[in-house]
Amino acid sequence: MLKKALADYICDIVVLTEEQLALALSYFKPSFHAKFDFLVNEGKVGEHMNFVVSGCLRIFFIREDGQEATRHLAFENQFATGLASFITGLPSIENIQVMEDSELLRISRKDFYYLLNIIPAWEKFYRFYLENAYINNLQIFHREITKDAEFRYKELLDRNPEVVRRLSNKIVASYLNMSPETLSRMKSK
Repeated sequence: MLKKALADYICDIVVLTEEQLALALSYFKPSFHAKFDFLVNEGKVGEHMNFVVSGCLRIFFIREDGQEATRHLAFENQFATGLASFITGLPSIENIQVMEDSELLRISRKDFYYLLNIIPAWEKFYRFYLENAYINNLQIFHREITKDAEFRYKELLDRNPEVVRRLSNKIVASYLNMSPETLSRMKSK
């Protein structure tokens, strides 16, 4: 069942009746995307929240010098969206790209906010998502400000080795805010 992982994810966070869960799940539509497809480009409005059934999504910025800076990577059983654009309905300042052939369950902003209005527990689900997004962004900021490149790499290997195993050095380096050459030197040690 395509939506079982999503149902389990939701039920781990909030208590919904069977009817409420079925209604919420009905708004998530399956979507298949090829490696390197873009779901959102900078300057376009992010209209969907994405649950990764299989594959990987990357959220990244383009720096003034043209280099990419990866802010977030989402693998199976994780959500990914350009949250600022999703919340405000304004053009995104970041890009969302598919890093592996991916199967997603997507809900539109309109439908997501509709669920907030009709299912009281959906507010708790959304709060959980927002709180985790905030904590994740704070951890990234802290990592970038306080830790050197070698520590960032070792920490990534400890916390999420999937990133290094499944993605190219270029993407991993942009996630760790270092050059691919620096990453290669660290990997060879």
